[in-house]
Amino acid sequence: MLSATVSFNSCSCGRGTEEVELDDSTKLALEMERKLREEPEFEVVTSLGTMKVRLYEKTKQHRDNFVKLAAEGYYNGLRFHRVIEGFMIQGGDPYSRDTAMIDKWGTGGPDYTVPAEFVSEYRHKRGAIAAARKGDMANPKKASSGSQFYIVQDELGCSHLDGQYTVYGEVYEGLEVIDRIAAVATDRYDRPYEDVMIISVTRIGLPEPQAETPAANDTTAAE
Repeated sequence: MLSATVSFNSCSCGRGTEEVELDDSTKLALEMERKLREEPEFEVVTSLGTMKVRLYEKTKQHRDNFVKLAAEGYYNGLRFHRVIEGFMIQGGDPYSRDTAMIDKWGTGGPDYTVPAEFVSEYRHKRGAIAAARKGDMANPKKASSGSQFYIVQDELGCSHLDGQYTVYGEVYEGLEVIDRIAAVATDRYDRPYEDVMIISVTRIGLPEPQAETPAANDTTAAE
């Protein structure tokens, strides 16, 4: 928990430090901000509805990678390119932005992988977010794709994946959107006939940074 006091360093005149007691609302706000930095939340807007997701603290490399890609707008305009009802929905492949690249859907991503981070308490429950990856023969260390992820629709259908694929977050609002996406008609490669788009992935919850007020005697011209 955060300390209930904040110390201010004094000037060199030797008065020591002054401790200011924080009120309960301030302490709560600081604790919530700390939690949102450790387990960031995002709004994922799709063509079939909006989900809110939370990333987990104990899978730091996957968390930080998703935060970076979302901030860059990497996921905006991609498709859910693989959909299996009763199992999961998969997205995050940059090739899926272009229908001319349809034969490559499912193979794209940045030029890196993310080391596996298996945490026993993070399971393939309904709404869990996990990283896609290449199979064990080509990828014995089970390293994750740099960008592709899937969202669990049915826990029973995915439970055998626990300890095999890194689970690093969950949908906490909008679970019905998963069902809506999973229900679309697909071809024999599990690709939806109807485009299911990721319109935007936006971080939520953290306070907006405060703009700095220029000093009164600042005469620097704006460029």
